[in-house]
Amino acid sequence: MIKIRVPATSANLGAGFDALGLALGFFNYVEMEESDRIDITSADGIEVPADETNMIYVAARDLYEICGRKLEGLKIIQTNNIPMARGLGSSSACIVAGLAGANHLLGNPLTQDDLVDLAAQIEGHPDNTAPALLGGIVTAVFDGRKVHWVKQEVYTKLHFEAMIPEFELKTEKARACLPKEVSHKDAVYNLSRAALFSASLLTGKYENLRTAVHDKLHQPYRMELIPHCRDVFDTAYTHGAYAVYVSGAGPTLMAIVDEENTFFKGKMEFSLENAGIHGWKVHDLLIDNEGTKIINE
Repeated sequence: MIKIRVPATSANLGAGFDALGLALGFFNYVEMEESDRIDITSADGIEVPADETNMIYVAARDLYEICGRKLEGLKIIQTNNIPMARGLGSSSACIVAGLAGANHLLGNPLTQDDLVDLAAQIEGHPDNTAPALLGGIVTAVFDGRKVHWVKQEVYTKLHFEAMIPEFELKTEKARACLPKEVSHKDAVYNLSRAALFSASLLTGKYENLRTAVHDKLHQPYRMELIPHCRDVFDTAYTHGAYAVYVSGAGPTLMAIVDEENTFFKGKMEFSLENAGIHGWKVHDLLIDNEGTKIINE
C-alpha cells in the first residue's frame, strides 16, 4: 500500500482569480492499493463517500482508463486534515491524490505535465490543483485542455494565517454569486494587482501586498456570503497583517504576516471572541514548496 501526502492550497491570492495559487504546509494523507472491490474508509472518522462517487476513486479511475487499464477497485484510507468546503482546496486534494496514487501504482506512465492537465480538466480550473501537485506559488492558464504553468519556490519570512470559520461555503454557491460580465476598468484593476502580488512576494516588497490583494472580480461578492468577514479583515490589519484576502471561494480568510509577528494567532482568536465573533480558528502555516509526494509504499 502506498501513502500519498497532498498539501492544502490557497487560490486566487486576492486579484489572481482562477490563475494564482499556492501550496501550504497543511496536509491530507491517502493510503491506496489495488483491490477487487471499492473499499474506502476514513482514518479520522470524518464522513467521506465510500462508493464510486468518491473523488479520489473517480480521479484514479479516470487515469486508469486513459492508460488503457481497467480498475476493478481500490482500497483507500483517507486522513482529512484539510477542512472541507472552506476554501483550502479539499476537493482538489482528493483529485490530486487519486491521480498521483494511480499513476504511481501503474509505474508512472504519465508525466508531471500530464497530471497537471488532467487534474485541471477534472476540477475545471488549475488554481488549486496545480499548486497541490507542484508546490510553491503557481501561475497557471488553462485553455480547456492544457495548463500553461510556472512554479516558483518561495522562501520568505512570511507566515500565512488561515482564519477558518466553523461554517462551510460550497464552491458552487460562491461561484453563483459572481457577475457574468465585468467592465474593462475592473479587468485592468485586477490584472495590475495580480502581477504586483507575485512580483512583490518574490522580491520582498511586502508593503505592496495590501494593495496587491485588492480585487473587483470575486471578493466583494463572496465577502457578502461570509458573516463578519469585514470585521475579521479589519482585526487582522489591526494586528499587523501585511495583507488579507478570501482564500479560494471562502469562507476561510488568509492573512499574510511577518515571521516576527509571533503572537498574531493568539491575538486574532482573542480579539474575535472578545468581539462576539465565535467559531473562528487560526492556523499558522508556511508555504509548502514540495507539493504532492508519495511518502511510503
